[in-house]
Amino acid sequence: MEEVSRLASVTNWTRACLALDVPRVSAYRFFKRKDNPAPRVAPKPERALSDGERQNVLDLLNSKRFVDMAPAQIYAALLDEGVYLCSIRTMYRILAANAQVRERRDQASHIIYEKPELLATRPNELWSWDITKLKGPTKWSYFHLYVILDVFSTHLAES
Repeated sequence: MEEVSRLASVTNWTRACLALDVPRVSAYRFFKRKDNPAPRVAPKPERALSDGERQNVLDLLNSKRFVDMAPAQIYAALLDEGVYLCSIRTMYRILAANAQVRERRDQASHIIYEKPELLATRPNELWSWDITKLKGPTKWSYFHLYVILDVFSTHLAES
């Protein structure tokens, strides 16, 4: 791009870009860019809720009456009473800002069962079984092999 700049000082930008086969838009973009552009801050909408109003909505969402309801259900219940605080989406935004977007109902915790470990210390104390399906002599015929093993001695108990 320095060559384009040097040639543009002698002639104009269009001819310099054509001579060096550089797109003119790329040259303009390269020389007009800022090294450290200021971060853009989105303007706050005029009708946005104030911090106090947001806190009131959050307190209402976490109140004993609405703690286990979804924002859409809360919105509908409040509209039935003639109260409008904010939209459903705003309720979700307020909950997300406070890391509360989750299942709002109480969930039963599942008990984690440990797999029992069985140990046989003498014969005929612990048995195991297996059923195997074997192909028969003709199509669609099968034999079912039932086996009961003694875990201690690994001998067949029954078959």
